[in-house]
Amino acid sequence: MQTPAFSEVILDSLSEGVFTVDHDWKITSFNRAAEEITGLLRNEVLGHLCADVLHSSLCESHCPIKAAMEQHEPAQSQRCYFVDTEGSRVPISVTAAVLYDPAGAVLGGVETFRDLSEIEALRSQLRSRSGGVKSQNPVMQQILALLPVLAENPTSVLIQGETGTGKEVVARAIHNEGPRRSKPFVAINCGALPDHLLESELFGYKKGAFTGADRDKPGRFALVRDGTLFLDEIGEISPAMQVRLLRVLQEREFEPLGSTHSEPMRARIIAASHHNLQELVKAGRFREDLFYRLEVVRLEIPPLRARQEDIPSLVAELLARSNEQMGRDVQSIAPEVMAALQKHDWPGNIRQLANVIERAVVLCRGDHIELEHLPDELQVLKTPASGLATRVRQQAESEAILAALKNNDYNRRKTAAALGMHPTSLYRKIKAWRLLG
Repeated sequence: MQTPAFSEVILDSLSEGVFTVDHDWKITSFNRAAEEITGLLRNEVLGHLCADVLHSSLCESHCPIKAAMEQHEPAQSQRCYFVDTEGSRVPISVTAAVLYDPAGAVLGGVETFRDLSEIEALRSQLRSRSGGVKSQNPVMQQILALLPVLAENPTSVLIQGETGTGKEVVARAIHNEGPRRSKPFVAINCGALPDHLLESELFGYKKGAFTGADRDKPGRFALVRDGTLFLDEIGEISPAMQVRLLRVLQEREFEPLGSTHSEPMRARIIAASHHNLQELVKAGRFREDLFYRLEVVRLEIPPLRARQEDIPSLVAELLARSNEQMGRDVQSIAPEVMAALQKHDWPGNIRQLANVIERAVVLCRGDHIELEHLPDELQVLKTPASGLATRVRQQAESEAILAALKNNDYNRRKTAAALGMHPTSLYRKIKAWRLLG
C-alpha cells in the first residue's frame, strides 16, 4: 500500500495545481504546483476553508467541488479566476471530482487547476495585433482585407457608418497593424465639443493667448507626434473649423492659438462620421475640398443588421469581456436567446449589443443567459407559438417531462438522463414552460 509520503511525491510531480477538501470544505492537501500558481504555501492553507484561501470567482455562485459531490460526477474544465496574494486576478481552468476511500465512502472532493495566464496574454497580444476585428460578412471581409495595405501607407482614410458600428475599432486596427503601432493613437470626438474648445484641443495654445491661459498647453496635433489622430464625427465641425483643418492637411503644419510661428504636423489622419459626407457636400454643409482631402480611401462599415452572421462571434467576445470585467463566469447563452439577438434590427449596432450582453451578465445568476435576462424589446420568442403542431408537440413534451420528474423524485439530473436529454436543456424547458410553478 502506498504511504502518504509517496502520494505526496506523486502530487508534487504534477504540473497542474491540486488540492483536496474534507466534508467541511477544509483543505487537506495542497501540492507544489498549487503553491507556485497561487503563491500560497502548503502549511499556510492546510485546515483552512478553500473559499477563504483561493477567493475564486466560482466560490459563491457555482463551486465545482460542491457540484461534483452533489451530482456524483466530475465538473469538467470550468474557466474562472482566483485572487492571488498580491490582489491580482489569475485566470485558471478548473476540474473537480469526488474523493472516495477504498471502501467507496466519500472523503471529500479534489480539484485540479491550470494557470491560463500565458494563454490569455498570448490571446490578448494576438487581439491587439489584429485590432480585434473579425467578420464572416462578405462586405466586412473586403474591408478587413484592405487594412494591412492601409496600415503600411500614411494616406488619409475616411470611415463612414452608423453610430456604434465600430469605426474607431477599425481605425485602431489600421494603426496597430502599421509602422506607427508603437506611436500614440489619439482620438477626439469632434461633435462633442463647441468650436472654441475643439480649436484649443486640436491646436493647443500659448500662455497669454486668451484670458485664463496661464501656461502653454499642447494640442492633439502636437501630442500625437508621429502617431495617428482619429477625428471622430468630423461631419459635425463648423465651416470655420473646416477651413482651419483643411489648411493643416494641405500644409502639413499647424499654429497653436497665440503663437507667432507654425509647427510641423506629422500625424496620420483617420476621420470618421455617421453622416454621409457626400450628401453634406451636396447640401453645402461640408467643404468639398476638405472632403477630398479626407477621403483618399473611404471605408463604409455596414450596420449590424446587415451582418447577422457576425452576431454569434460578437456575442462570444462580448460575453468573455463582460465576464472578465465583472468577475463572473457565465458560460453560454440559450439557443432562443441567440435567435432573438439575430432577429433584432440593432439600431445602436455593436454598441447596443454590448450593452445588452453586459446587462444580461449582471442579471444572470446562473451559468446560462436566458430570454428573461434580455430587455423586453428583445424577448420576441417569449410569446406562445402560433402553429397548432408546435403547440401539440410542446404539450406532449411537457407532459413527458412532468411524468419523468415524478418518477425520479424530481431529481432533475436523473430526469434528464431518463429522457436522454442534456441537463441544461431540461432546466431551460422547465423554466421556460413553468412546469414546476
